[in-house]
Amino acid sequence: MPLPKSLRSPVPQRLKDSPRARAIALSLGLIPPRTMHTDAEACLLAQLARGAGRVVEIGVYEGSSALVFCAAMARTAELHLIDPFTDETGSALLPGARATPFATRRAVARGCADGPQIRWHVARSQDVGASWRDGPVDLVFVDGDHSERGCREDWAAWQRHVMPGGYVAFHDARHAAADGRGSVTVTLVVDDLFRSHTQPGWRISNELESLVVVTRDPR
Repeated sequence: MPLPKSLRSPVPQRLKDSPRARAIALSLGLIPPRTMHTDAEACLLAQLARGAGRVVEIGVYEGSSALVFCAAMARTAELHLIDPFTDETGSALLPGARATPFATRRAVARGCADGPQIRWHVARSQDVGASWRDGPVDLVFVDGDHSERGCREDWAAWQRHVMPGGYVAFHDARHAAADGRGSVTVTLVVDDLFRSHTQPGWRISNELESLVVVTRDPR
């Protein structure tokens, strides 16, 4: 169990943001994974993952959204977690912030003990997508490299693996929306792909806060 918030709150911010200190505390279970989504976004992600046989998450960080998926998915399902755990130009994190594979694995293992089968890929998401042989995917959650190039490459690498009726959910993709937020570059890519142009066989099916969900048409 994580330490009570009353004990964690007085810790200096510089220590809270220290990658080394966070890795130690996270691996020991003294702190929970830093949340990168809102409660409403978590509910939508869980809804999309419920009943899915195979989910791919691009960009894991400390594992907070992975735990959302674990709680929603069946034990017989597969959750593929992809993160190179290196600093990238298009990182969604604050400068200097990063996670470590060991600590994140420990946090996810604790939270997913009764959840789906976990498959780790410590690699670039685009490379994993290019060599993917694990079968059709029900949901891809894109929350990794936030550069324009990285986001476009994730879409190009993964959209063909999504089964008919499946989803791709883009995080931080509603920067310009009055009721949204997000990254300028991710929003630019999503707007270009799905608002300015059309992707044959795909449509926007849901939008919430920073999430844009696109659905592959059933055949």
